Amino acid sequence: MATTKFDPALRNTSVVVALGAIMTLIDSTIVNVAVHVLGRDLGAPLATIQWVLTGYLLALAMTVPVTGWAILRYGAQPVWLTALSLFLAGSVLCGAAWSAGSLIAFRVIQGVGGGLLVPAAQTMLARQAGPQRMARAMAVVSIPAMLAPALGPVFGGLLLDHLSWRWMFLINVPICAVALLAAVRLLPPETGERERTDLDLLGLALLSPAVALLIYGRVEGVVLLAAFVVHALRRRERALIDLRLFTDRPLTTAVVVLFCYSLAMSGVLLLIPLYAQVVGGRDVLGAGLLVAPLGAGAIVTMALAGRLADRFGSRRPAVAGIALVLAGMLPWTRVDAGTGWPVLVAAAFVMGLGHGAVTPAVLASAYPSLPKPAIPHATVASTILIRIGSTLGAALLATVLQSSLRRVVPATAFAHSFGWALGITAVALLPALFIREPRKGA
Repeated sequence: MATTKFDPALRNTSVVVALGAIMTLIDSTIVNVAVHVLGRDLGAPLATIQWVLTGYLLALAMTVPVTGWAILRYGAQPVWLTALSLFLAGSVLCGAAWSAGSLIAFRVIQGVGGGLLVPAAQTMLARQAGPQRMARAMAVVSIPAMLAPALGPVFGGLLLDHLSWRWMFLINVPICAVALLAAVRLLPPETGERERTDLDLLGLALLSPAVALLIYGRVEGVVLLAAFVVHALRRRERALIDLRLFTDRPLTTAVVVLFCYSLAMSGVLLLIPLYAQVVGGRDVLGAGLLVAPLGAGAIVTMALAGRLADRFGSRRPAVAGIALVLAGMLPWTRVDAGTGWPVLVAAAFVMGLGHGAVTPAVLASAYPSLPKPAIPHATVASTILIRIGSTLGAALLATVLQSSLRRVVPATAFAHSFGWALGITAVALLPALFIREPRKGA
């Protein structure tokens, strides 16, 4: 009988993965609050400094598609160690940047490391955990993703208040160094043969720019993605991503749930700090702190949801989590100028309680029926689609908000935008009801 406990090997892998992932994800938001400071200190216009953000996100998005092939060819651990080393090197170089151009170039190095890291981390945990411990393992890898939107602006605001902007990058160095040392000491040896397959260069040339263009809302991305689908169906198992994986019902159901859910939550994580600044008159740090209760709520339920999903199946924790998110989101759809901050903090905390249950439970439902060699490709495919959903959601709700602000007062515009998020979250509830529960005795 397979063990259901976290043995030392899985526990060590979980610690190493969490250490490595937290700063790479926080770094995707920490720089958002420093745009004007960077422009002033580096003597560059806003249009140039925006590439400090854009370059990182583009490099990250365009690197993800190659991760599945790299893991099968070289192993998840070597890819993870390479990714973290690249991110560490990029952080050091960013801290030493002497111009806007050099900072943009070094942020691209960071982005390449970040793009490789999360799919490799998920693959290591999924392979090692097995079906009986999958949800708890996915809870570990979900922690950084849930905390990053809340902690990034807070850390950025605190650092800029007391230190140079360079410390937004240099703070990564000791954490990444500790993660690398811990990996060398704690990670168990990786077993299994490598696949000596050639890289699907045409698939990479189609999919990587398709992901980048879709993230920035360009129609050309749809054309390239369609071309990749045609190419991948012809190449089958030799494609960059084997699209036949989506004939697996649990994987497809999980990806649909997370795509819809990410569409809504990414918008919420954009709207809350904006509401704090536009309606509440708070500064950047105060806006970030209003997101913090959401992260706190997620931490409370994450481990419990993982245990419940491993024991009883993913459907009930996932559905209950989405229901809690809907309950916490409802007060935000009714905000007005007189809404008290305690109400909003409590609502954000309730959303967090649900949020902490959704992602680990749904991710865990995606992998158990897949053979181990398919996990890297499944991880990459789901990562790409969830990232596209997150970006499209933020763009959609930003557009809704901008349109509403032209017609009504700010508080009403935000209430309307949160209403859209509520509706999209409700859509995510529908496929969640079809998550397959494990057969008794399995």
